Amino acid sequence: QVQLVESGGGLVQPGGSLRLSCAASRSDFSVMGWYRQDPGKQRDMVATITNDLTTRYADSVKGRFTISRDNAKNTVYLQMNSLKPEDTAVYSCNAVRDGNNYWGQGTRVTVSS
Repeated sequence: QVQLVESGGGLVQPGGSLRLSCAASRSDFSVMGWYRQDPGKQRDMVATITNDLTTRYADSVKGRFTISRDNAKNTVYLQMNSLKPEDTAVYSCNAVRDGNNYWGQGTRVTVSS
């Protein structure tokens, strides 16, 4: 059974930074990534990274967020800088392996003064 455990969410002021981590119980995921969802809205892709470290970002976070991956630790990170109130959401980790999608429980990020 695959487990994804997120950490690093919280409350931050606009312009601040947070770093999310997602530790996986297994390795060899072809893609890992972060998605976010506001209540009543659909879940949107924030950033993804393949096992050869190719990255992809949502337009709204380009230049502010950086996704990285430590395959030795089975962990994916999301460094979030210059946070805006509209970044407020529940952030969930995703991992893909053999065509199967796995999700973490989510961690809440609130950007507010």
